[in-house]
Amino acid sequence: MSNPSILILPGDGIGPEVMAEVRKVIGWYGEKRDLNFDLSEDLVGGAAYDAHGTPLTDETMAKAQAVDAVLLGAVGGPAYDDLDFSVKPERGLLRLRKEMDLFANLRPAQCFDALADFSSLKKNVVSGLDIMIVRELTSGSYFGEPRGIFDLPDGQREGINTQRYTTNEIRRVARAAFELAKKRGNKLCSMEKANVMESGILWREEVTWVHENEYPEVELSHMYADNGAMQLVRWPKQFDVIVTDNLFGDILSDCAAMLTGSLGMLPSASLGVLMENGRPKAMYEPVHGSAPDITGQGKANPIACILSFAMALRYSFDQGAEAERLENAIETVLADGARTADLLGPEDGSPISTGEMGDAIIAALGASL
Repeated sequence: MSNPSILILPGDGIGPEVMAEVRKVIGWYGEKRDLNFDLSEDLVGGAAYDAHGTPLTDETMAKAQAVDAVLLGAVGGPAYDDLDFSVKPERGLLRLRKEMDLFANLRPAQCFDALADFSSLKKNVVSGLDIMIVRELTSGSYFGEPRGIFDLPDGQREGINTQRYTTNEIRRVARAAFELAKKRGNKLCSMEKANVMESGILWREEVTWVHENEYPEVELSHMYADNGAMQLVRWPKQFDVIVTDNLFGDILSDCAAMLTGSLGMLPSASLGVLMENGRPKAMYEPVHGSAPDITGQGKANPIACILSFAMALRYSFDQGAEAERLENAIETVLADGARTADLLGPEDGSPISTGEMGDAIIAALGASL
């Protein structure tokens, strides 16, 4: 049988730096665990625009459709701020999500014990935190039509984005969230704004339908998204799995991310329908963005990107034990005091570099054998 295939899209900013550390980890698994992958690499975002005049070529899109998983670093940066909206780096990312139909975005927010003091919230609030936000990713206000900026007869302009959802779009992401809840704490909270938005009413009704007809054994609750944001910073451990729409999921997942102390710690998975080989369409990426202010300085934290590969091991390649091995290695490194610059306060000593963090994780993996 051929090896599973991965397309690596390092992208912009610190993307290539953190992805280099992921390559080290992938190489270790091939050498030490006989877990090999067929790797290919291409351009996305600003890097693709610089080379081809588009943030994602049709050829790269075809490669993404053909592989078992895509690993993406980051896109964007100030050099591209003045580009036309249609060719901004982020359009490449959105095209991947849309054309691969990656409708379920999994955003874990886990606080490693060694970093509990680093959160801006009290230690007892975040210690042991382990929640999963499931964000619908291919519909809602980011894709709805009509959209655009239009001139009005009186000389003003108006900007329009349409929030829209269908029954099937809601039900399929709800099913993904219920399935995750069954494997975790058997508890799901659905968040919307059914008090002021018709799309929120439909969302609540359809999630309830899936619960009553397919997952009655899972505890389901509903919460308005604004209250959800408040509850995430008040007492986040009340949640296990949260499911929400594209716009609210974007906001709530970033809110949850900072509970852990640093965006540099947090991975994500975007999953779609099953392919013929039984694996889901999938793309994995850290949530931290391209961080142009530290690009090329060896300051980037590679852990979020490495944890994204751990999610690929778990959700695409059915290697849950190896994913846990990698996560435990990262926890060991952090417990031993290794810190990149984003994980240090002004009086916490000297940081290690991006490459040194990658090397420390490889060493911890070796010690796990």
